[in-house]
Amino acid sequence: MQPVKLKSKHRSFCFSVKGHVKMLRLALTVTSMTFFILAQAPEPYIVITGFEVTVIFFFIILYMLRLDRVIDCLFWPLLDIINSLVTAVFMIVISVLALMPETTTFTVLGGMFGLLAAVCCIADGALIYRKLLFNPSGPYQKTAVHDKL
Repeated sequence: MQPVKLKSKHRSFCFSVKGHVKMLRLALTVTSMTFFILAQAPEPYIVITGFEVTVIFFFIILYMLRLDRVIDCLFWPLLDIINSLVTAVFMIVISVLALMPETTTFTVLGGMFGLLAAVCCIADGALIYRKLLFNPSGPYQKTAVHDKL
């Protein structure tokens, strides 16, 4: 008996690029929060990163269980883009504030991982935005009119 091959539209969220970026984002944010906890950093650093971990985990569970298709009264990609942009802003602010004063090594590491998480947030938002465009292949992969003839 041959194994059943899934079509690309049935590919699991965990094996997609969006899934990998979101899981990397979760890992970097958890690492940043862990370093902030170990450094006994100010509470807003820990609270904001903890809140972001919760929201990212919610979106991962939502996409893994395909609840975005079941709960169709909300436009989930738009909510995900807004979340990515707000998270990027918060993580950049927290990371820059953590890196500015003379602090402990763990606080500096938490700030660096926070900046990496902000870059992943921007990449995650860009991936979702690109999927929402009418032409998901991108403008550079179009063929010229004379190539079609």
